[in-house]
Amino acid sequence: MREELEIRNKADIDTRYPIISIIGRPNVGKSTLFNRFLGKRVAITDPTSGVTRDPIPSRYLLGNNVVTLVDSGGVKIEEDELDRLVGEKALSLCPISNLILLVLDCTDVTGEDMMLLERLRVYSDKVILVVNKVDDEKRKDLVWEFYGYGYQRIVPVSASHGLGFEELEETMLGMLDLEVRDEEPEEEEDLKIAIMGKPNTGKSTLMNLLTGRDVSIVSDIAGTTRDVMRGTIEYRNTAITLLDTAGIRRKSKVEEDVEYYSVNRAIKTIDDADVVLLMIDVKEGLAEQDKKIADLIVRRGKGIVLVLNKIDLLSGVANELEAIKDRIRFLFPILSFAPIVPISAAKESGIRKLLDTAIKLKKELDSRVDTSAFNDALRQWCEKHEAPRGKDGHYKVLYGTQVSSAPVRFLLFVNRIKGFPETYVSYIKNMIQSTFGFKDIPVEISLRERRRNPSLYKNGPGKDELEVKRLMNEGKEKKRKEAKGNRGSVGNKAKVDKARKKAEKVVREKKTKTGGR
Repeated sequence: MREELEIRNKADIDTRYPIISIIGRPNVGKSTLFNRFLGKRVAITDPTSGVTRDPIPSRYLLGNNVVTLVDSGGVKIEEDELDRLVGEKALSLCPISNLILLVLDCTDVTGEDMMLLERLRVYSDKVILVVNKVDDEKRKDLVWEFYGYGYQRIVPVSASHGLGFEELEETMLGMLDLEVRDEEPEEEEDLKIAIMGKPNTGKSTLMNLLTGRDVSIVSDIAGTTRDVMRGTIEYRNTAITLLDTAGIRRKSKVEEDVEYYSVNRAIKTIDDADVVLLMIDVKEGLAEQDKKIADLIVRRGKGIVLVLNKIDLLSGVANELEAIKDRIRFLFPILSFAPIVPISAAKESGIRKLLDTAIKLKKELDSRVDTSAFNDALRQWCEKHEAPRGKDGHYKVLYGTQVSSAPVRFLLFVNRIKGFPETYVSYIKNMIQSTFGFKDIPVEISLRERRRNPSLYKNGPGKDELEVKRLMNEGKEKKRKEAKGNRGSVGNKAKVDKARKKAEKVVREKKTKTGGR
């Protein structure tokens, strides 16, 4: 059953800012140029033809002006079905772009280049011919040949060596009528949701449904998505950035170097996300590979939603879906806190609950607990269930505090760390999650040992530290006064001796003058 979603401002590319698209045939250096602009490896670069398939948008500061920079797949003449889809998506950027960087290789102009030169002539007023691979002085002479193609703006660069970028950026600023700003604008905060899972679990289908456009190419071929795809939506007054990743397979199944980089890029996306939607084929259930992905997400302290996709393919047997959920909980108890949301991306059902759950997890991740309230609760938990006794006596939790949110981390001070029971840490973690509203997200607890006078524990976690500091300060002050008093005594004694000797001298001199009278 299709849902009426309250999604506004759908876009696979952020249209709030000027759009600069990089267009060209395969292997002319588009992705290298893209990465050089951004100063990091966002797009995968490899000698293999057709590595980039989907357009890859990214926020870029051009003279401290925010623009949307888009890398695209290579356009070919001879093409199979997948190549045709890649080319169509690349050329679809031209009408919506404010500026087009048509990248050519200075050493080789092919039939595909000539085709693009003709196709883009209608957009010539917003095209810059970027002649790439001008790596030395000898190749600069090759650039003159490109003036014969009828385009006004031609800029030679070397994307791999970073040459010519100052001239290129100046040309881009002039064409967009932008001036260099003194300060960088602040980046807007939004909810970042990564869509992850094994190949063909419906990640790209969900991405396209949410954005309302064919952001990611959908195909039955495993590994169609290679780079991390981005889309933006607004749902219930929440700005959301969607990150569609490559399907993650076991290492033994990864045969191409390109797919290896794709999988690594997908895993690194966990760090960029707030919440991860782990897509699971409901017919296959939670596989070993899903468990490994989930473990990475939990260790990084991110929110995770187990998304059971393709529920429209279930047989319809009573309680079939509940049985699948129970099996997942049984096989992977480490994710007992993670919400399970069944959906059908193809039939557009369950999507509202999925987005509501992601927003709820983000709020939990951003929550903080007041230290005094936490220690009051901690004291009650410890009184209710005392920590086990070790060979050297009882283990004790003295006090604690929340050290960070998103990820949520707590620090507990204990009387000794060695051998501290993991079961008791788990007990404290469960109480934190249930008491302070962290029941749907991972919570990390670290231990630190505090060695102090046991007689001070009765004063409470806050008072004992103050008492220790007071006693230490009193001791230092006492020593200081004693030292000062000793120095005063020595000084006074010397002063008395000096006065006595002076008086005796005066008496002697007086007797001498009076003849001893």
